[in-house]
Amino acid sequence: MTKTALVTGAGSGIGRASALALAQAGYRVALVGRRMETLEETISLGNGGLEAFACDVTDAKAVEKLFSDVEQAFGRLDVVFNNAGTNVGAINFGDLTLDEWRGVIDVNLNGAFLVAHGAYNLMRRQSPQGGRIINNGSISAHAPRPGSAPYTTSKHAITGLTRSISLDGREFDIACGQIDIGNTASDMTKRMSGGVPQADGSIRTEPTMDVANVARTLVLMADMPPDANVQFVTVMATKMPFVGRG
Repeated sequence: MTKTALVTGAGSGIGRASALALAQAGYRVALVGRRMETLEETISLGNGGLEAFACDVTDAKAVEKLFSDVEQAFGRLDVVFNNAGTNVGAINFGDLTLDEWRGVIDVNLNGAFLVAHGAYNLMRRQSPQGGRIINNGSISAHAPRPGSAPYTTSKHAITGLTRSISLDGREFDIACGQIDIGNTASDMTKRMSGGVPQADGSIRTEPTMDVANVARTLVLMADMPPDANVQFVTVMATKMPFVGRG
């Protein structure tokens, strides 16, 4: 039986590469993002097995409809890559506004909760029961950059979400893992081309890696048999300043 997957943030970057890799690996893939045109661009780059669903992951009603539509279209759901995310530029904590804080937390944490919650309940009620939820954590789930309070906080919270879903999902054969990513060459890292703040107060450019490395890792996690789980994995540019950061 062909497995099905859902990828949020599938209109660009990590989400696009991961969705295409899952389709290449034989999955039917639901592409999720706010803009249908970028999802259709992703479809144009593949060789079938891709279907687009426009959805704002911060909208609870929209996410509820998303999972109803996915269940109707695919019948079941085996893998979810909870990838949609956003950020703001480096801002000292004292200068951070509530709107900036809420903007990041609403997508990175509340949106991730809504998607994971919808996936969990579909996986719990389908037959055969179970599935796999993979959360995008980031290496900021371990160590912050200067001026990154909302992003770092959201990613630390994702680690707690991953562990909680892993525990609660055991009786329903729902596995949950987390992929912590460092500096892929994407639209988000283009903003870092002039350098990013370091713990010593300097501004430096940092090495990046091809997004294909993330997609390959994601497929490895997705393809694990039901009795095995990659709980946490870090994939990062070899020479980026993570080990020793701060």
